[in-house]
Amino acid sequence: MVVMRSAPWVTVALLAVTGGVAADRADKRDLAHSEPHYPSPWMSGATQGWEEAYAKARDFVSQLTLAEKINLTTGVGWEGGPCVGNTGSVPRLGFRSLCTQDSPLGIRFADYVSAFSSGQTVAASFDRSLMYQRGKAMGEENKVKGVDVLLGPVAGPIGRAPVGGRNWEGFSPDPYLTGVAIGETVKGIQDAGVIACAKHFIGNEQEHFRQIGESQDRGYNISEAISSNIDDKTMHELYLWPFVDAVRAGVGSIMCSYNQVNNSYACQNSKMLNDLLKGEVGFQGFVMSDWQAQKSGVSSAVAGLDMTMPGDTVFNSGFSFWGANLTVAVLNGTLPQYRVDDMAMRIMAAYFKVGRTVENQIPTNFDSWTHDTYGPLHFAANEGHQQINWHVDAQADHGDLIREIGAKSTVLLKNKGALPLKKPKFLAVIGEDAGPNPLGPNGCDNRGCDSGTLAMGWGSGTADFPYLVTPIDALQFQALEDHTRIEAVLNNSASDTIQKLVSQEGATALVFVNADSGEGFIDVDGNEGDRKNLTLWGNGDELIKNVSSLCNQTIVVIHSVGPTLLTDWYDSPNVTAILWAGLPGQESGRSIVDVLYGRVNPAARTPFTWAAKREDYGADVLYEPNNGNGAPQQDFTEGVFIDYRALDRANIDPIFEFGFGLSYTTFKYSNLKVEKSNAGEYKPTTGKTAEAPTFGNYSTDLEDYLFPNSSFPHIWQYIYPYVNTSSSLKDASEDPDYGQTTFLPQEAVDSAAQNLNPAGPGPKDQSGGNPQLWDVLYTVTATIKNTGDLVGEEVPQLYVSLGGKDDPKVVLRGFDRIRIDPGCTATFRASLTRRDLSNWDVESQNWVVTSSPKTVYVGPSSRKLPLSAPLS
Repeated sequence: MVVMRSAPWVTVALLAVTGGVAADRADKRDLAHSEPHYPSPWMSGATQGWEEAYAKARDFVSQLTLAEKINLTTGVGWEGGPCVGNTGSVPRLGFRSLCTQDSPLGIRFADYVSAFSSGQTVAASFDRSLMYQRGKAMGEENKVKGVDVLLGPVAGPIGRAPVGGRNWEGFSPDPYLTGVAIGETVKGIQDAGVIACAKHFIGNEQEHFRQIGESQDRGYNISEAISSNIDDKTMHELYLWPFVDAVRAGVGSIMCSYNQVNNSYACQNSKMLNDLLKGEVGFQGFVMSDWQAQKSGVSSAVAGLDMTMPGDTVFNSGFSFWGANLTVAVLNGTLPQYRVDDMAMRIMAAYFKVGRTVENQIPTNFDSWTHDTYGPLHFAANEGHQQINWHVDAQADHGDLIREIGAKSTVLLKNKGALPLKKPKFLAVIGEDAGPNPLGPNGCDNRGCDSGTLAMGWGSGTADFPYLVTPIDALQFQALEDHTRIEAVLNNSASDTIQKLVSQEGATALVFVNADSGEGFIDVDGNEGDRKNLTLWGNGDELIKNVSSLCNQTIVVIHSVGPTLLTDWYDSPNVTAILWAGLPGQESGRSIVDVLYGRVNPAARTPFTWAAKREDYGADVLYEPNNGNGAPQQDFTEGVFIDYRALDRANIDPIFEFGFGLSYTTFKYSNLKVEKSNAGEYKPTTGKTAEAPTFGNYSTDLEDYLFPNSSFPHIWQYIYPYVNTSSSLKDASEDPDYGQTTFLPQEAVDSAAQNLNPAGPGPKDQSGGNPQLWDVLYTVTATIKNTGDLVGEEVPQLYVSLGGKDDPKVVLRGFDRIRIDPGCTATFRASLTRRDLSNWDVESQNWVVTSSPKTVYVGPSSRKLPLSAPLS
C-alpha cells in the first residue's frame, strides 16, 4: 500500500516562477504577466499585537520534528477527518488536527447551529456594532463545535459585476465599506477564540472558469483557470484595500483563490502573496489554499503558501503536492528549513493569538459527512468507526441577534405613505418567496435551489437552518394579534387566483420576490453560480406588474443576492413601497415584519447601486472562453470604476444610488466643520528585516521518515509526511523528473536580511502597511437633526473627491449609524486618515496624497450630499 504519492509539481512550478501561463494560444493574445517576487517574507517577532503569540509559537515549533512541522501545513485529504479541512496532528505533544470549516454565515454541515444573515445583508446596516456582534456570535458557535479556523469573512469577490455568484458572501463593491465590515467581523470572530480566514485572495470575481474540471464538465474546452488581469493601481485602491483592513484587525489566516491573477495562479503568485500581502501589508498569519486551488509543490511554498487544503491534489486522490513531497524537498536541499519553519510559525502564532492553548483544545464534536451519531472517523476510507457526532447545541440566544440584524439591514427603497402598517384590514400575501420550501429549509443540498423564501444563497458559504421563520409565518402571527384578514397565494403562476384576491376592495398586497445565486459547483436553472441576468426569479417582475395593475396598495419585498432591474415597475403609482431584505437568515419572517409594522424604524442603506440597465454597472462576468483552450482572460479595464463609481463617471442616473435608504422619519444636515491635524510628513519605510530564523533541528537520516507502521495504522487516501522507502531520496520521491535544479530562481530560497517594503510596516509596527498611512489628517463633524415625529436612526456618510482626472467623483471614506429622538440633534464625527486621501503611485510604488484639490462631502447617500468643504 503506497503511503506517499508524488505529484508533477516541477512542471507547474516553471509557470509559477515565470509568472504566467504560456501565451501560445488560438488567438495569440499578449497575456498579462505577474512579476515574480522572492523570497517569501518570514514573520517578525516584534510585530505589534503578535509578540506574545510569536513567543508561544516559537516555543512550540522549536520542539517539532520536520515531519511534525509538515503535518501542520498539509491537510489530510478530502473527507479524511470530521471537518471540511483537517491538518495533520502532533500526537507526541498532544496537539490534535486543526479543524477548518465553512462558512461565512454559519457552520456548514453541522447540526444545532445558527444560520446568520449574509455578509452583504449586514453591510446594509452600516452598523459597526452589528458587524462585530455577528462575527462574535459566529465565532462563539464555531468554538463550541470544536472549529479552529472559520473560513470567512469574505472580501473577494468584492462585487465587481453585479451578477457575480458569490457577491452575497462578501459585503459591498465599495472597498471602504467592505474594509470596515471585514475588519469588525474578524475582530468578533477572533475575540471569541477562533481564527478567522479572510478570503478569497484575490481577484476572485466570478464563478465561470474558476476551476478547470468544473468548467470542462460543462463543456468548456479550457486547460487553465481564468486569469483576472488587474493593473497595479486598481489592485491597491480597490481589490487589496479591504484585505488590508482584515490584516490591520489581526486576521490569523487568508485564503488564496482558484483564479489566476495576471496569468499566475493566486496560490502560487509570489507577487500577490510575498510582495503585496506579506511584504507591503505585513501579514503575519498563514496563507491557506482554497480547496484544490494549489497547483504546485515547492513553487507554491516559496511563493508564500503556508497551508494546503484539503491536502490532496484533487479530492480523494491520495496524491499531495506537499506532505511527503515537502519532506523530500527539505531533505534534498530544494526547500530551505526556514520556509517550513515559517509556515509552522505562522499557523501556530495565529492559533495562540486568539487565545488557544495546546492543553485545553476543544474536541471537534460534529462530522461534516453525516449527522449519524456513530460512523467512520475517516469517512473517505470508511475506517475508525466510533461516535462522531455529539449533537452539541451551539446556538445560545443568537436567534435574537439574527432577527435584529435582519430588521436593521432591511433597506426601505420607496415609501409613499404605505408603511408602517397599522392594523391593516386585509392583507393579500403574494409570491413563493413568502412561504416555505416544500422540501423543508434544508431540503436542497447546499441550498442549491430556489424554492420558497430566499434566506441564503447556495454553495459552500451556507449553513443548515435550525429553523426558518418564513414571511407568511410571521405575518400570520401579526395578523392574529391585529385581527387582520390575511390570505396568501404562494404560487407565482397562479395568475387567476392572484387576480381574484388582490382585486378585492381594501386589499393591501404584499408581494414577495427573489433572485438567487451561489458557488459554481452548483447549477440552478442554468445559472452556473453567476446569475445569467438581473431579472427577478420566478417571473417576479411580471408578478409585481400584474398585482400592481389591479391593486393600488402594492408593497414589494425583495430577497436577493444583489441588485435586480426594477426599471419596468418601480415608479408605478400603485407600487407604494419597496424594501430590500437581502438574505436575512433564519429569522427572515420576523425581521421583515418588524420593519413592515414599525417596530424597527428602517435606517439601512443599500450596499450597492440599483441601476436602470445591466450595462450601467461598468463591468460584467465573462461567460465564454476568449483565449482558445487556454486560460480565459478577464481584463479589468474599468479599473476602480465599478458600481456607483461607474455610474458617476458616465453621468448615469441610478434608480437607487449606493448608500440610499429611507426612514419613517426625516432628518436635516447642517454645520459641517473640518479640523486639520498636525500629522507629520509621510516617510517611506527603510531598513532591513532580520535574517530568516530557524527553529529546532531536523534529522537528515531518511530512515527517520519512513511510515511508522508500529505506531498507527495507515488510512487509505490519508495524506502523511512519511516516505515509503529509505533506499534513496530519488526512490522516495517516486518522481520521474527528480533531480532538476533550475526550476527555482536563486532568490526564492535566500535567507539573508531583506530590504523592508517602503509602503510596508517596520518590524515593530502594527500590520497594515506603512504606519503613517493611519495618521489622522482631518476630523470632520456635522450636525444632524431628526425633523420628524418618530425616533429613528440615521446613517450619515462621508465622501471624498480625491480631485484627480482619473479618480472617481467621490469615494466613501466614513459613516456612522446614530439614534436621534424627534426634534433632537446629534453630531456626526469621522476621521480622515492619510490612507483615505491617498492614491497609489505606480512609479514610486507608494501611497501619495496628490496635489489635486480635495473636497469632503457629508450626506445620507452617495448622490445626496448637501454639505461640502474643501480640504486645505
